[in-house]
Amino acid sequence: MAVEDGKAARAKAEGKAWGFCRFPFFGSGSGSGGGSASSSTTNSSTALSLTHRRHPRSSGRSQVGQREGAASRRSSGAGSVSSVARSLLPTRRRLRLDPSTKLYFPYEPGKQVRSAVRIKNTSKSHVAFKFQTTAPKSCFMRPPGGILSPGESIIATVFKFVEQPENNEKPMEQKCNVKFKIISLKVNGPTEYIPELFDEQKDQVAVEQILQVVFLDPERPCSQMDKLKRQLAEAEAAIEARKKPPEDSGPRIIGEGLVIDEWKERRERYLARQQVGGVDSV
Repeated sequence: MAVEDGKAARAKAEGKAWGFCRFPFFGSGSGSGGGSASSSTTNSSTALSLTHRRHPRSSGRSQVGQREGAASRRSSGAGSVSSVARSLLPTRRRLRLDPSTKLYFPYEPGKQVRSAVRIKNTSKSHVAFKFQTTAPKSCFMRPPGGILSPGESIIATVFKFVEQPENNEKPMEQKCNVKFKIISLKVNGPTEYIPELFDEQKDQVAVEQILQVVFLDPERPCSQMDKLKRQLAEAEAAIEARKKPPEDSGPRIIGEGLVIDEWKERRERYLARQQVGGVDSV
């Protein structure tokens, strides 16, 4: 009887031990669905953490790649925005014109009249300029172009033939559709001006100003007419100054270094000695 009681006690203890070992690994079928879901979630999170720990380099590389991609997108976006901003900015002027937007002509129908504009290089480099017009057959400029050093200025004269008024149109109400344009180009140092400079570097050419034609009554005094007369006088004086030969700063040297004046003096002394010798012999 005692033996049977001992066997029953041992079997009961073994059953408890087996149930204790089975509990954490296998949920009982009578448990709620939330227990099984929590265990599966725990298992999946554990697997993800293990995977992350097993492949830290690949994860780091992917993050670096994402950051580089975002940086490249930001830089490309910034580059496009800056290019658009540059295109919207006004072109920096190399020349200053006086008058700045208009060309004043005395209204004399059937005659060729003149206007003037002062052009000054306000940049720190040499600049080539060139005139263009919508009526090259009836208008021309003198000079048609040139190269200005930094700070240099020139007065250009513009010639135009004035048409007779049509029908009953009043003289001063005649509209003129002729326009003049001045373009500029930065050049490297002093060089000879040729019109082909603007064709060779079209992408560097800048439009300085488009000038409109305005007629003035020559018999009616005004500030614009007085200024035009002064500029035309300055332009004519500059042309005459360029026509004159350069003044001699000293005696000219020719041949093997002989000075013309000294040569004349020596010849005169020689002739004088010859005359004296002839008198003595007589």
